[in-house]
Parts: sequence; C-alpha cells; structure tokens
Amino acid sequence: MALSKSVEESLREAESHLRNALAFAARQEQPYISCAVSNMISQIDGLIKTDKLLDNLDSMIEKRKNDF
Repeated sequence: MALSKSVEESLREAESHLRNALAFAARQEQPYISCAVSNMISQIDGLIKTDKLLDNLDSMIEKRKNDF
C-alpha cells in the first residue's frame, strides 16, 4: 500500500526543514549534529523511495499472477 499523499507531503516538508537545519548546523554546531541531521534526511528519503519500490514490485507481482 502506497504512502498516502498527505504523509508523503509531510515527509517531504520535514525533509526540507531538516535540510535547512543542516545548513545552519554545518556552520554553527559540532560535526556530530550535522551527521545526525543528515542521517534523518537520508532515512526519510529512503523511506519514500522504498515505499515506491515496494509498490512497483507489488504491481509487477500482480501483473504476473494475472498473466498465468
């Protein structure tokens, strides 16, 4: 099941805010802060992409089932 549009939009918005925080953290904070923020960005991005990948796989599986 795909992420709902509202959830994906919220995740994208959170990612945008984290990118902004990362820009400030890179200039003002200790390096571990930047590392933690960048990991959060990566996890959100990975979640969205993984969800789309799994949806594509589900579609392919269903198509294969219908072909046989």
